[in-house]
Amino acid sequence: MIPSPLPGSEPGLNRPRLLVVDDQPANLQALYRTFAADHQVYMATTGTQALELARERQPDLILLDLDLPDLDGFEVCARLRADPRLRDTPVIVVTAHSDEAAETRALSTGAVDFIAKPIHPAVVRARVHTHLMLKHQGDLLRRMAFLDPLTGLHNRRALDERLAADLRQAARQSQSLAVLMIDIDRFKRYNDHYGHLAGDDALRRVAATLQAGMLRPMDLVTRYGGEEFVGLLPDTDPAGAMAVAERLRDAVAALGLPHPLSEVKPCLTISLGVACQAANAPSDAARLLARAEQALLQAKAAGRDGLVLAADDA
Repeated sequence: MIPSPLPGSEPGLNRPRLLVVDDQPANLQALYRTFAADHQVYMATTGTQALELARERQPDLILLDLDLPDLDGFEVCARLRADPRLRDTPVIVVTAHSDEAAETRALSTGAVDFIAKPIHPAVVRARVHTHLMLKHQGDLLRRMAFLDPLTGLHNRRALDERLAADLRQAARQSQSLAVLMIDIDRFKRYNDHYGHLAGDDALRRVAATLQAGMLRPMDLVTRYGGEEFVGLLPDTDPAGAMAVAERLRDAVAALGLPHPLSEVKPCLTISLGVACQAANAPSDAARLLARAEQALLQAKAAGRDGLVLAADDA
């Protein structure tokens, strides 16, 4: 029995991506015919080519032969597991080796399954379907671990990982990186006056407004905790970061959420601190966040509903 297609594998939608690695054209063609109708199939004939394609195409699953002309399948599997971008990609070994030692070594190296040749298309399809479903479920759980359940934004854990990655990217590309530290003004008074259910709704609306204000795909806004948010703006200098901060401040004020207990304005407002990691400067995530937080404290001390650029960037 052929399993039903995975969600998203129907023609015309984003189909699961498979990377098939084998040095024999006949084997490649057999696997291509098995999966081409409802999967995107990429093919490689060497271990080096397989690793390059995996990094470029980010497949959902890899079918890997052990006997390759350069790197063997064990080495390819080990290198995949050592790459943070690929370590969660399931690898099914498809090989002429049917001995227990090869299977044990393949599984201990990181493969999730072992299929001996000659292949039976229905069996291979069933196993691929099973491991794609398991990967889909694992990806969903990983995404949920990085999301704030109230606002739907990325959470503090996601911020830590993304900030570290953005700093590495900035160093490689000699680019600047800006951080916005954002706080809702007098939010405790808002909760005390309207209640926590209304406060939660306000947090969701502010979060959606901040997210909408991040106009580039590379920009990110996260919930930092309580009524605080952090924005990450790669390849952004101080002037550009201040322009984004001003746009976000205006957008939240434009929501017009009544806040009669705030001395700032009769509606909900935000304060923002802005700090930038200059191009070619030493990377320091903790210091960058601390500078943005200090600038935020200055914005709040100056009367709130404003923005301050960290002194080092002014």
